Amino acid sequence: MDHYKYYILYKPYQMLSQFSPEAGGKPTLADLNYHFPKDAYPVGRLDADSEGLLLLTNDKKLNHSLLEPTYGHERTYIVQVDGEITEEACKELEKGMEIKLNDRVHKTLPATASIIKSPSWLRERVPPVRFRKNIPTSWIRLTLTEGKNHQVRKMTAKVGFPTLRLIRESMGKLKADSLIPGAVKEMKQDEIYGLLDL
Repeated sequence: MDHYKYYILYKPYQMLSQFSPEAGGKPTLADLNYHFPKDAYPVGRLDADSEGLLLLTNDKKLNHSLLEPTYGHERTYIVQVDGEITEEACKELEKGMEIKLNDRVHKTLPATASIIKSPSWLRERVPPVRFRKNIPTSWIRLTLTEGKNHQVRKMTAKVGFPTLRLIRESMGKLKADSLIPGAVKEMKQDEIYGLLDL
């Protein structure tokens, strides 16, 4: 089992969750100041506009366990939204809703959503979020058991509060709040499996 490697990192805003560059020149995981094994890949992606916890490994079994929806692994996001979000909107997010995915309608699974204060560990984003004067922003913590493309953004837009900033805080009990953007931490298999309840 020793050949399996596990890393967590705080993916910075505007970095691609991949090693190969794309047209447009956005930074990739290869630009991090860290030497990963050639066969390590991210488990689940975060789009360029999202930040936070990313897990990299060469353990394919772990990859399958976390991404297979029937296992229902929780992923928690901290979301800054445009406007003062309401308890009613949070209830809408929780009970599941229809969103468009690749021209098809997808009914989201039940989730948990709560209004929170801006987390004390969160650093300012670079570049900062563009605010609209006169329009307040607010924060929610949203926990899902599925990870469809742009799902969180589509859900908050649907209830009338577009996402301004999106941070993946945790997967199961595995958290990124102790890491600064771009920081990488190697972990042991038993630690990772324990925190992910595998």
